[in-house]
Amino acid sequence: MYDLVPGGNAPLPPGPLTLRVPGPFDLSAVITGDDGKVAGDADFVFYNQPTAPGARLGADALTVDAARLRPGASRVTLVVSPAEPETPLGRLPAVALRVEGPRGEPVARFAAPRPREETALLVAEIYRRGPAWKLRALGQGYADGLAGVARDFGLDVTDEPDPADPPGAPVPASEAVTVVMPRPRVSAAAPAPAPTAAPPGPLQGFLAQVNAARAAAGAPAVQLDARLTEAARAHSAGMAQRGALATEGPDGTSLYQRVSATGYAYLAIGEHLVSGPRDPVGFLDYCLGQDRTRGTVLERAFTHVGVAEVTDRRGDDVFWTAVWAEPFSPGGLARATAEVLALTNGHRAAAGLGPLAPDPRLAAAAQGHSADMVARGFYAHTAPDGSEPWDRAAAAGSTHRRIGENIACGQRSPTEVVTGWMNSPGHRANILKPSFTHLGVGFVGGGAAGTYWTQLFGG
Repeated sequence: MYDLVPGGNAPLPPGPLTLRVPGPFDLSAVITGDDGKVAGDADFVFYNQPTAPGARLGADALTVDAARLRPGASRVTLVVSPAEPETPLGRLPAVALRVEGPRGEPVARFAAPRPREETALLVAEIYRRGPAWKLRALGQGYADGLAGVARDFGLDVTDEPDPADPPGAPVPASEAVTVVMPRPRVSAAAPAPAPTAAPPGPLQGFLAQVNAARAAAGAPAVQLDARLTEAARAHSAGMAQRGALATEGPDGTSLYQRVSATGYAYLAIGEHLVSGPRDPVGFLDYCLGQDRTRGTVLERAFTHVGVAEVTDRRGDDVFWTAVWAEPFSPGGLARATAEVLALTNGHRAAAGLGPLAPDPRLAAAAQGHSADMVARGFYAHTAPDGSEPWDRAAAAGSTHRRIGENIACGQRSPTEVVTGWMNSPGHRANILKPSFTHLGVGFVGGGAAGTYWTQLFGG
């Protein structure tokens, strides 16, 4: 598999390709010829027009079959924009592209540079070179969203008439190809399906039993989420195949990576991996039977759940997976990072030190590093490209002369991660260093460990 940087290229195998970008994003595609311009409005594939010859949009993926593109098409450009309109991409999880071949085999991946205020991003393009097709990583941002992208590719964009406009209000005319863009949709990051009853069969009644237990503990109800259930089912199948409980499947994919691959971006996550119970009642009784496992069922932050069970090949054992989650939102991320700052300053105050001030540039660099660790599958202060904490701070516009960094993975809450740092001499030294005056905090859910935290200090 190819790991690409902006401008990097990779050959593509023949046959249909899947370009997948999980997270709280909308995907779009622009089909063009050698001149880089569209031939008509059918060449702009987006949420109101999800198919074109040779291209089809799914929930978090674009499928392209180059052999079926319209005559004259030589390039397909993948575009990402926020699912929640007008949200800057810099406030959302990193844009990480994974390209899969006709059999689902990994072909290439690309962690796009961290945007700031941009609201659309050209991620990559599939283009024809002679008889073959190749992939080029892009990473070009637009501050004016899909409208700016469309105009650059030869489309004239007008807003859909507002219901408040008087009947017969004129629509601007143009000789260029025109696409009518709808008014911004209201959609939350990691949108949940409407509340549903538990599915029929062996899981009938599971949700009702769970919410009865949560109500008795004063916790709000949770809803079933199809994406979490999909991840749970795949993980249970992997455990059944191995005949053992495990946090990773036989292919090395963690449960958290399976959740991210469904397009569900989360702020908090918990899981139960259990073998033995033959029905949902026995499974739930086990989960509620111990303090640690009961705490996950009753955690107030969780709003969604997915559950699945798979019996092994011999029929001797049943493997259960339950995934509990709080969906990502920009406001939720702001609250979590603010809590890390407050807890950090509490420890500084106890040591007689002044508080650290929030620093948006350090925060952007910290968020970018957490996202990079998830996207490129590493855990270190030095990134695969050789960049260090001070490089990332300077790239974000910071002018601090002293830079320090704490990272952590796997911790499920601000309290847990700050406590862990304070129990480690090196991390504690950064938190209590008198010369540090500012702090940026980053958090991203996903990857092998499930959560990745970064503190970037400046002074």
